[in-house]
Amino acid sequence: MLQSFFSHDEAQDGKQGKWYRILFNKYVVVLVIFLFIFLFSGEKSVISSLRRSQRIRQTQAQIERTRKQIDECHREIRTMSNTDSLERFAREHYYMHTEGEDVYLIGK
Repeated sequence: MLQSFFSHDEAQDGKQGKWYRILFNKYVVVLVIFLFIFLFSGEKSVISSLRRSQRIRQTQAQIERTRKQIDECHREIRTMSNTDSLERFAREHYYMHTEGEDVYLIGK
């Protein structure tokens, strides 16, 4: 059957060739239209799903970064529970000093 399919002369089919009949078969046309709609159109298309999946991964990565920042802030809060570490933090980040004390800033 396969041999006869490929060796079949289109002239024998008359006006329409075998490939033409296959490509423009009503089922093939409906299938192609359905695949086009399924892949490219609407909210539930494959492309939209891929974009949503990528956005979900980006959002999850951002959530993880934010959780790490929150953990770092909690560690700083725990270290600032005593006055010595609170004073050190104020000196380092806000350049505060006690009266009569000179502060020299040295660049890195």
